[in-house]
Amino acid sequence: MNRKLLVEFIGAFFLISAAGMGGGFAAAAALALAIYGGAHISGGHYNPAVSLAMLMQKKLSPVEFGGYVVAQLLGGIAAGALVYTLLDTKFIPGAADGVSWGKAVLAEAVFTFLLVYTVCQVALPKKVDGNQYYGLAIGLTVVVGAMAVGNISGAALNSAVGIGPLLFDIANIGDHMSNVTLYLVGPLLGGAVASLVHTVVQGDDNN
Repeated sequence: MNRKLLVEFIGAFFLISAAGMGGGFAAAAALALAIYGGAHISGGHYNPAVSLAMLMQKKLSPVEFGGYVVAQLLGGIAAGALVYTLLDTKFIPGAADGVSWGKAVLAEAVFTFLLVYTVCQVALPKKVDGNQYYGLAIGLTVVVGAMAVGNISGAALNSAVGIGPLLFDIANIGDHMSNVTLYLVGPLLGGAVASLVHTVVQGDDNN
């Protein structure tokens, strides 16, 4: 198996397992640890929105992007299975009751923007090459997102977190389609805009 894809699977698995069993702070810590553990191999994305940004930054080819997303989603499915096995309940990410789809998408897009913009700013420019704070900075964005919009959109900020566990419950996927589209549109939109803004902000120093 491609070792980059294996690292992406492992990182996504522990990130999403932590989210399903421990919530936002556990997920943030798991993400930071997974980044420090795997960034030197795969880049430590664990998130289709981050991989999309890296595709736009020409750090991934389209084929590599597809492989990363599949590995991340498989990690989410495996995490859904672990949560179900240990807790006897399914991990079903979703917006809070009474929150419209549009508001939830906006919340996901805005705070995924923060996450992916941070990834780009602390990991790509030449001036910050080799820094040791990138994993902590990226993990903290998940804490911010969980505190700010966890009670609005669920604060997945990651299509693998939002959709992977729902694919574990594939027999009932029809009941979750609004959540599938929420976590597809919101995070990918936020990640794409973050990549564009990073390019403008960094200018000649970009990458």
